[in-house]
Amino acid sequence: MLLFLVWLLLAIVAWPLALLAIILYPLVWLLSLPFRLVGISVRGVFGLLEAIVKLPARVLSGPRPA
Repeated sequence: MLLFLVWLLLAIVAWPLALLAIILYPLVWLLSLPFRLVGISVRGVFGLLEAIVKLPARVLSGPRPA
């Protein structure tokens, strides 16, 4: 919602720049999509490594009360 309000303000102040922004926004989103996917994958790998490292301590600590 805030992004839309900023765009409306830009449309009032400088409408050619607002038109350029509305055309370029989907292109920038498409270009950033692979980087987001890589970030999600790296976060998953680090989560897996953390779980592997913490597994012996969890096994040795015994059952948790419900």
